[in-house]
Amino acid sequence: MNLLKLLNKKLLFIFLSIFFVSNNLNSNEPIDIWDIEKTKKKADDQEKNNIDYVNTDTNSNVNIKDSNLIYIEQDEKINSNQPKLVGLYDPAENDLNLNMWELSDGEKIIKLVEKIQKIKLSNDAKNIYKKVILTNAFPPENNINVEEFIDLKIEWLIDNNDLNLIKEFIIKNDQQTYNNELIKYYLDKNLSLGKIDNVCEVFSLIKILPESDYILKYKIYCLIHKDKKEVAQLQYDLIKESGFKDTFFDKSFNYLMGYTNDAEILLSEESLLNFHLSYLTLKDFFYEPNKNTKKIIWQYLSSNNLLTNANDIDLEDREKIKSFEKATNEGSYEEADLLDLYTRFQFNIHQIITVFDSYKLLPNYESRALLYQAFLVSKDPDTQIKLLELLKREFDDDKLNKAFDKELIRLIRTIDGEKISPENSEFYELQLSKIGNKKFKIKDLIQQLKYYTSVVKEPIFLEYVMLKGVNDTEECAKQLVKLMAQFPSKVNLIEFNSWPGVKFEPTERKEIEKFSKYIQDKGYMSFIRRSRGDDVLAACGQLRTESQKRKNI
Repeated sequence: MNLLKLLNKKLLFIFLSIFFVSNNLNSNEPIDIWDIEKTKKKADDQEKNNIDYVNTDTNSNVNIKDSNLIYIEQDEKINSNQPKLVGLYDPAENDLNLNMWELSDGEKIIKLVEKIQKIKLSNDAKNIYKKVILTNAFPPENNINVEEFIDLKIEWLIDNNDLNLIKEFIIKNDQQTYNNELIKYYLDKNLSLGKIDNVCEVFSLIKILPESDYILKYKIYCLIHKDKKEVAQLQYDLIKESGFKDTFFDKSFNYLMGYTNDAEILLSEESLLNFHLSYLTLKDFFYEPNKNTKKIIWQYLSSNNLLTNANDIDLEDREKIKSFEKATNEGSYEEADLLDLYTRFQFNIHQIITVFDSYKLLPNYESRALLYQAFLVSKDPDTQIKLLELLKREFDDDKLNKAFDKELIRLIRTIDGEKISPENSEFYELQLSKIGNKKFKIKDLIQQLKYYTSVVKEPIFLEYVMLKGVNDTEECAKQLVKLMAQFPSKVNLIEFNSWPGVKFEPTERKEIEKFSKYIQDKGYMSFIRRSRGDDVLAACGQLRTESQKRKNI
């Protein structure tokens, strides 16, 4: 639904607004962060000063190895004050510059990023946010240090969970010592997915490894995995000489190298690498997941087909059933498998008949089983939709909403919507709207928006394109206000971009302002957004029109 998708656009507006405001708080003159030429000049001047400084420093050694290359060996104290440029994109690629954060307040940036991380962004907003966060730039000068600024980027990468993007970032910034957490995350995540080749590939792509025993253990394991045992032995000897002590890894190493026939170790959940080594070295490997099992181990078990079959679960084992539900929510089991498990529960006829009262008396997982079984035997559409709504609520209350998403849609589709009474249609219509398989009338759309705002507790952002003589009259403004009164909302009034051959014309600016004032006077938020892209036919409708013209030529 377009209106719902547009909701996230406000987040981008908030981010960029604070971004620009914070950049100018400590400055008497406006700062143009988009001026690449100024940045290039500043960078050139800085480079020149650095060269002069190096040439006059007695602690620097200049070695000319050929006519074209000059190698400069500087004292570490000289480089220690140099700001670290950590990122993925060149500023010029996105019309940004190296100093775009220079006058920003670090504390405000940290709080803003924390807030945005908790919000579900649209794809467009995500893309812009990614470019801003991952562009190479100097850190803010106030209330934040270099390490904290870098942590913002790393935390975003981890939260975003794009392994290809993380890999690219690690490779481009492989000489930095802060990469510990990010590399560990990348290695563990790929291992949990069963992608051993992706794990081991990293070590051939990065030049300098962080000083981390855990990452070095990964490297040694990969050398053995690739049958480079001599190199693995050398690496192992080096870390042992440096004081490395790890009895579990020592025994695993000796077994994998072929020095012993028995690893003589117990299963370890201390880390994912340890768990993987346990799986490789224990002859009778068996692991029974429980409610305390780490999410990443659940993923590993699923990827390696080590999970228990649903049909083998004892219905008296409450903890195992709860674990199974949790694992389904994490994607380790299919939703259909969980519903099949629910059908194995035994309920009497009285519980089925009085389901709307009986389910409240049962443990959560049993209540879900009862609601599902009652749905299966029910033939009344109204009863079916009520049962599904309650079932979804039971999943949501236990934070298991991802364990029922797909099956809910499938079950919804089995219900004859024409036979659902109006008082029970709201939930039905809302679920169908998520898959876009039905066209709704305006009144139905309004009902969905009412329901949506009641759940998310946030206003809808309406987009209203102003067309001269079509929808820009006072009467139209009254109708729009009437619509906005039915649910929490704000509105963007958008200038229309005209082009040759179109019958519509843009509303004059003063009329748009008059229209906006009417809405504001009625107590609603109204913004005027200037439409962009008319010069390159990138405005609404223009690209399609131009392409159509080309087809006709």
